[in-house]
Order: sequence, then structure tokens, then C-alpha cells
Amino acid sequence: MAWVVYGMAGMSDSFSSRLDRVIDETDFSGVVHIARAERILYSRARGLADRARGVPNTLDTQFAIASGTKGLTALAVMSLVAEGRLALDATAESVLEGAGDLVDPAVTVRHLLAHTSGMGDYLDEDAIADIEDHVLEVPVHRLASPADFLPLLRGRSAKFQPGTRFAYCNSGYVLLALVIEAVSGRSYYDVVKERVTAPAGMQATAFLRLDKLPDEAAIGYLPNRGWRTNDAHVPVRGAGDGGAYATAGDTARLWRALFAGQILPLAIVTEIVRPQHSVAPNSRGYGLGFWLTNDGVFLEGSDPGISFRSTFKPSTGLLCSVLSNTTSGAWPVVKEIEALFPEISSER
Repeated sequence: MAWVVYGMAGMSDSFSSRLDRVIDETDFSGVVHIARAERILYSRARGLADRARGVPNTLDTQFAIASGTKGLTALAVMSLVAEGRLALDATAESVLEGAGDLVDPAVTVRHLLAHTSGMGDYLDEDAIADIEDHVLEVPVHRLASPADFLPLLRGRSAKFQPGTRFAYCNSGYVLLALVIEAVSGRSYYDVVKERVTAPAGMQATAFLRLDKLPDEAAIGYLPNRGWRTNDAHVPVRGAGDGGAYATAGDTARLWRALFAGQILPLAIVTEIVRPQHSVAPNSRGYGLGFWLTNDGVFLEGSDPGISFRSTFKPSTGLLCSVLSNTTSGAWPVVKEIEALFPEISSER
């Protein structure tokens, strides 16, 4: 398999060799990028972005980040909060016409951001045995905007009373995309670009259509299904809960811009990374759109043909991003990185 290596400077030989070994032994396809402040410690691209044409992944390849998108959605929401155009404790029903048919009337914007709404989920990951075999109830080619997801959100029973516990919910973030559109009067995609990715300098981050990927983007693959592509498995264009494509460099720009106050006032950033609920005892917590652990924050995503984790520790500037165009390719590499850098382990 074709592969390329770039700029592996700054790490000890033992660190880089351990990562190289895991990457090669698992036939990793994607990009691994590790830096501390502005200093790159390790950066490597391996595998193929397009297997049919033999196009290799590079450090500038755009990868789908699945639920990593939720962080972008949360920042767009919080920008409206910072301007006083939306209140965290406003009910979804009060800002979005028809929301009362989808969620409990008591569900607030904060509940949706923190996954404490109790809303029934169109993609309940706890109930899916094999994500590569799961079939959505609406043909994926019809899912190209937040409003297109409405048939998937309707008719689902609530799991619990709002605010009483945590349950990861994709539907809640689709609803937040609709809230963004209702409050701003703009397309969700335009709002994310104008309020989040542009201020952060994330020029290579976009909501690409799966059926019209540019040459710079990696096609998602299912190795356990004979290297099928993922175009029949995920929405043609995600909305709120997924769908963004980003480069490793843009993940670094996101973290640095966020904690430098370039996207939102730092007081708002502090609220975003304040634990709203513990997911499990002595384990990861959750803020508003971001996973929290060990004085650090991370975004994570997994879908057929997509696996992604990007972690940042503000106190030291340590950044670790793994982007892969296979269903589970990122996880062995993430595990090795956490062994090398225990301070960013996903377990507290």
C-alpha cells in the first residue's frame, strides 16, 4: 500500500518508532499529528485517500470527522449566546417552531448541547450492534440539509426527563442545527463557516457532499466489508451531528483559536469546557459539545468509513489528532498515543 511520511521531528526515536510500528502493523489509513504549542512532534500520513485511483493520503487531505462536527455546532450555538441572540436556558420550543412535536417542552438549548435532553435518538449508538450494517430510515441521498433529517427525528419516545442524566444523542445536535438556522436566519453551514471555521483560519474545513468529493478529500472505506466505500451508509451531507471534513492542520487551528479567544470570548469558552455531567464514575466528562478529561478536551467521531479523535490540553499546548478514512483505523493509534502521553488519556 502506498504511504508517505512527513516531518517526524521533535520526538525521541523510541516514541516515533512505537507509533510507526502501530501505524504499519494495523495498516492504518489516515493522518497522525502531534504537536506541543507550535512545535510539531510527529506528523505522518499513510494509506490511500482513493483506492481506485491509487491517490495517497497526505497531511493536507481532508477527512470526514463524523461527530467531531458536534464541537463546531456547539461553538456556533455559543456564538449566538455570546451575542445575546439565544439563551442557554431557552427551551427549544420557544426558539424553533414545531420543536414541541420532537422533544419534551422542558428541553433547553443547554440540555441539547450537554446530551441531557432525554430526546429519542435517530442513531442510538447503544442499540446498534454493527454500525456498518445499520440502515437509516430515510435514504441517505435525501439527507443533505438539517431540515431533511426531520423525518428521522419524529415519533421517538423520550428516554428520561430533561436534565436528569446523560445520554449521547445525535438527534439533539441536528435539532441544534435547526435552532441555529431559526435564530440566525441563515444556513447552518454558512453560520458555522462565518462564526467558527473562518475566524479560526480553518480554510480546508467544509461540509462536503459525499457524492461530490473534491480530489483533496479522502473517500471512506469499510475494510471488513471488502473495502467497500461508505457512500451507502452515511448521509450525503451531514447536519449538526456530523458531516464536516477537516485536515489535521485545521484541527490544530481550531484548538489554538478557541483557547486564544479568537472564536468566542474566553468567558464563554470556560463555560463550554465546564463539566455539565459525568458520563461515568472516574471517567470522561462532558461540557457543551466537547468531551472533557484530565484537564483536557477532545472531539471524537466514528461512522462507517470514518474514525477521528483530536485532543488538546490547554495547560501545556499538547495536541494529538488522528484522522482515518476507515471505520476503526484510528483507535489502535489513539490507544498508543494515550500510552505515550498519559496526561491526555480519555480516562480521568
